[in-house]
Amino acid sequence: MLVLCLPVFAFAQTATRTDAPARAAVKTVAVSSAAQKTRAATRPTKVRPAKRKVVRRPAIPSEGMRAGLHKADDPLDLRSSVALVVDQDTDEVLFEKNPEAVLPIASITKLMTAIVTLDAELPLDEQLVVTRYDRTIDRVRSRLTPGVKLTRAQALQLALMSSENHAAQLLARTYPGGVPAFVEAMNAKAQMLGMHDSHFADPTGLSPENRSSPGDLVRLVKAAYDHPEIREYSTSAELSLPVGRRVVRYANTNRLIAHPEWDIGVQKTGYISAAGRCLVMQAVIEGKRVVMVLLDSVGKYSRIGDAQRLRHWIAEQKSNPSADAGGSQTKPI
Repeated sequence: MLVLCLPVFAFAQTATRTDAPARAAVKTVAVSSAAQKTRAATRPTKVRPAKRKVVRRPAIPSEGMRAGLHKADDPLDLRSSVALVVDQDTDEVLFEKNPEAVLPIASITKLMTAIVTLDAELPLDEQLVVTRYDRTIDRVRSRLTPGVKLTRAQALQLALMSSENHAAQLLARTYPGGVPAFVEAMNAKAQMLGMHDSHFADPTGLSPENRSSPGDLVRLVKAAYDHPEIREYSTSAELSLPVGRRVVRYANTNRLIAHPEWDIGVQKTGYISAAGRCLVMQAVIEGKRVVMVLLDSVGKYSRIGDAQRLRHWIAEQKSNPSADAGGSQTKPI
């Protein structure tokens, strides 16, 4: 009997030893699973941040808007609250809207900056170096960072063509006597030109204290037209400038420069919130040399649309002289 029982007992012991690792493995898995659940329960839950709502600030009304100038009616339904178009050769007023207004003129200022620079007869090929003192109060990032080198001619072109504020500030800083003397010269030149409604506080136009009237701006455009450099630089399409290891391409801020129907001799755009969108030009329309002033326009491209309306209207006037919009008269500007 013993002989028969021993194998069974041995078999039972073997089976017990064989199953032990399996039971241990099951126990380990169970413990591991429980530990994972415990860690998962104690792990801090990631909370996705709520999407930030983009709060659009209401547009700051321009000075002309606050004064109610946009309420004035005109036959062409211009978006500019102030407009004046004058025959360059006869001073005949072809179109006017709120012609007595005196408003901030933004970067139209840079035409006077260019005139004062050229009147000083400073060498245009002189190399200038941008410094931290050429930084301006606007929030637009400039690629003319401290250390960049460019000639006075290039700075003048950038100021007129691309409305580069740091370039305008650079021109004033390198003027004999610096920025204060430059601004003083701007105001003296304004009085010399008969711009008695005008005042300049800085060379860039960022200050709303740079103010003028439509008639004064006609005088400014005429004076600017007398300088070949201003005619060339303000109407050039682009300029490539080496900045460090890169070549930066600057473009004209006035899209009408590339328009085949326009023959523009001098131009300047401008914008700050107090001034609205502004545009002045000398152009030849239907064989007539005209000076066009548009101030306080609402909308990014509205000043361009207003200029197109006025050009079409002048063309219609030639074919139909009885058509009238805004009144045509000869009077001193």
